[in-house]
Amino acid sequence: MPNLELVRKNDVSNFRKIAIGTWQDAYDPSVYGTMKLRMDEAERYIDAYRAATGRRLTVSHLLAKAVAMALAACPDANAVLRWNRVYLRKEIGVFFQVAMTDEGEGKVDLSGGTLYGVDGMSLDDILTEFERKVAVVRAREDPALENTRKTFQRIPYMLLNAFLKMLSFLTLRLNLDLRWAGVPKDPFGSIMITNIGSLGLDQAYVPLVPYSGVPILLAAGAVVDEAVVDPESKAIVPAKTMNLSATFDHRFIDGFHAAKLAKVIRQWMQDPFEHFDAIPEG
Repeated sequence: MPNLELVRKNDVSNFRKIAIGTWQDAYDPSVYGTMKLRMDEAERYIDAYRAATGRRLTVSHLLAKAVAMALAACPDANAVLRWNRVYLRKEIGVFFQVAMTDEGEGKVDLSGGTLYGVDGMSLDDILTEFERKVAVVRAREDPALENTRKTFQRIPYMLLNAFLKMLSFLTLRLNLDLRWAGVPKDPFGSIMITNIGSLGLDQAYVPLVPYSGVPILLAAGAVVDEAVVDPESKAIVPAKTMNLSATFDHRFIDGFHAAKLAKVIRQWMQDPFEHFDAIPEG
């Protein structure tokens, strides 16, 4: 059984071949961009959902669904690069970073969990699975994750780079399922999301993680009050806004893909009552 369920994409453009040949790996092809989202309706939707269900819906849950639908609308961005060939994923996985602070003061460990098939999940499903994943990770009860963490603790610092490159080679280049060796199957999914707003930050760019093979990373900033120009009246009005900053791998994702992804995300986040689940009636 392979590590990832993939279909090789054969019809790539000449520019894509040049881009793949220009950069050898994910250490150098980072492209950065930020879009500002109006969050007034998203905040209103979250309040209505919480009031109707009693469940703690957050911006992160909405983003999980929105980015999954964006990847579904732009399948060329839901891909990995193997042997300088683009392979499209058959499934959409959304990775969330989780801060771990149980090892003592000043020791913050970033871990995370991945939700799979998010494009086909309801918000209730996303909430349930997200809460379960976070609880398991923070309780350190994820066997594969804990085995991986213990393995890293035993590796000498001078061998860390070589070890991660070897792991990436086996799981991505060769596409081997190494669960028998304690390595989680497809641990990072299609896209990574980190909520820097929970840390009080408005904007930041997350670096590509070469050994993960994930070509898109998003950083969601804090929702803030800001004066904006109303598109209809042209008047300056108060609004809730959020910066969503992206880092992507330019070897096979470019401005065309980014624009398509951004359009779908903006539609879902700025018009949530139209796109997300209907608010349950109380």
